[in-house]
Amino acid sequence: MRIERLIVPAALAGFLAAPALAEDANRFKLEKTNEGYVRMDTQTGAMSICNERDGQLVCRVAADERSAFQDEVDRLQGTIKTLDERVTKLENSLAARLESKLPSEEEFNKTMGYMERFVRGFMGIVKDMEKDGDPTKPGLQKT
Repeated sequence: MRIERLIVPAALAGFLAAPALAEDANRFKLEKTNEGYVRMDTQTGAMSICNERDGQLVCRVAADERSAFQDEVDRLQGTIKTLDERVTKLENSLAARLESKLPSEEEFNKTMGYMERFVRGFMGIVKDMEKDGDPTKPGLQKT
């Protein structure tokens, strides 16, 4: 029963894929010329010029399509350049914002002075409390 579950879908997929493969096989048309072959994509209309080299057919894009291809490459390179410039600008902007939030050396030293005075005052209070709480030293009697 399990094998049937696997075989039936596989067979159906094979039957459905066969027309697609046949369609791909008929997609390109080759025409012999004096210099080699011309290959045409029947779906897109793209033309390629082909030559036989070492028993293999080697195709290159036709001149008209090559200029369209080069135009697309140039457009994409322009887009990449624009995006690179934008990323650089955003990175620099972010770095400037982060740097501006850090305190200056003067502000840092001022803050450290406050902290030092606070800790010294606190330690003075702790020492006074220790003196007041020492029973060996005469002082005020607590009741």
